[in-house]
Amino acid sequence: MTTPHSACLHESGGFPYRGQWPTDGWLGVQLAPFQLLAGGERTFEDHDHGWHLGFADRLVQADPELFRRTRRLIVDTGSARSIDDGIAWWTELTARGGEGMVVKPYPNLIRSKDGLVQPGLKVRGREYLRLIYGPDYLEPAELARLKQRRLGHKQSLALREYALGLESLRRLVTGKPLWRIHEAVVAVLALESDPVDPRL
Repeated sequence: MTTPHSACLHESGGFPYRGQWPTDGWLGVQLAPFQLLAGGERTFEDHDHGWHLGFADRLVQADPELFRRTRRLIVDTGSARSIDDGIAWWTELTARGGEGMVVKPYPNLIRSKDGLVQPGLKVRGREYLRLIYGPDYLEPAELARLKQRRLGHKQSLALREYALGLESLRRLVTGKPLWRIHEAVVAVLALESDPVDPRL
């Protein structure tokens, strides 16, 4: 059961980052979808994550050699027990070598009085964070320094990229000329050139 306070947790990347296997060209490559962006003449950001994951699961059923199920957990953020279950899920996931998870609002697209709400947040595991911040990042002085970082610019950038991504999809499904679609796509690329600490 989902509530207005539900969140959907996805295994980041769908594969443990240590999990690799040989392939023969494209044979053996697998995709782990968790959201359908657009199809036909419409976009699907207005569908909740249950709908998207159901679609992804049908792809896995149709072709299990190409598609792989993305591990997920629905968490009711209004329930302490459900939150504890989410923490335990993340702990187990990262303890076995997983990169982390992505937390998304279950309803998917959400607008607040201030505009779009960030569509997802990556929650990395400790080992992954050691690669990014160094082996001593859990030392009290280092944690204090990391907590002082200003994340507003990075969050603003993510929201602008999200809005431009939605705009490019809408232009695509409504049959706009290719150059109009590319306007929004190139704008996302331009935002990527904005100097932001890549470790954030």
